[in-house]
Amino acid sequence: MIVAAHQPHFLPWLGYLDRMVRCDLFILVDHVQFERRGYQNRTMIRMNDHGRWMTVPVVQRSQKERINEKRICNDPEGSARSWGPAMYQTIHFAYRNAPHFERYAPRLKEMLHANWERLVDLNDASLDYLRDAFDIRTPLVRSSELGPVGARSEMLLNLCRLAGADTYLGGMGGSRSYLDTELFRQAGVAVTWHEYEHPRYPQCGPRPFIPGLAAIDLLFNVGEAGRELLGRDRPQPIAAAA
Repeated sequence: MIVAAHQPHFLPWLGYLDRMVRCDLFILVDHVQFERRGYQNRTMIRMNDHGRWMTVPVVQRSQKERINEKRICNDPEGSARSWGPAMYQTIHFAYRNAPHFERYAPRLKEMLHANWERLVDLNDASLDYLRDAFDIRTPLVRSSELGPVGARSEMLLNLCRLAGADTYLGGMGGSRSYLDTELFRQAGVAVTWHEYEHPRYPQCGPRPFIPGLAAIDLLFNVGEAGRELLGRDRPQPIAAAA
C-alpha cells in the first residue's frame, strides 16, 4: 500500500491532487502546528493576468495551535465585509469568462457562503469539491484519527505503520531535506518521491501561463477534461536514495 501524507490545504493546487491520485491512502496531517502564511488557509488564483492570493482569516490565539484547533475569524452575520461572500465575488470576477465557470460555480458559492467555524472543516469541504469535480477516489483519513506520536520522520513513519503502508510517497517540499529514509528502510517501508511536471492548459487572459494556482483554475478553464491531467501520463515517483 502506497501512503502519502500532507497538511490540509485550502483549495489546493494541482500538484497536491496529483500526489493524492498516485497513492492508495492519503493522510491529512491535521494534528501538527498551524503555519502562518502557508497554504493551510490561503490559495492563489489568476486575476487580471497575475497571481493573486486569497486568504481565509483565522483567529490568532497561540503560535502553538494545531491545525485542527484553528478557528476561522468570522464577521458578524450579515456584514458586508464577510470574508466568504467577498472571496466568492473575487473569484467570480476573475473567472466569469472562463468556459466552465458557470457549471462549477454554484457549489463553490454555496461553500463560501456557509458559516464555517473550524478551518479543517472548510478545507475538507474545498477538497471534497475538487475531488468530486476531478473524480478522485483515493481514500482519506485524518492523522488526528490515527493518533501518531513523534515529530517529522518518526511521526510520518508512525503514520505509515498505523495505515499499514509498505511505501511512503514523499512530496516536493521540506520533507526531502529532513526525512530519514534509513529509518523507514529499517522499518520495512520504502520511500519514493513524487515527481510532478505542471501541465499547461488554456487560461483566461493574454499573459503567459501561470503555474501553481489553485486547482479551480484548471477546473474553470478546462472542466472535466482536467481529469486526464492528474495522475495519468505524468512522471512516475522515483525511489529515494539508499
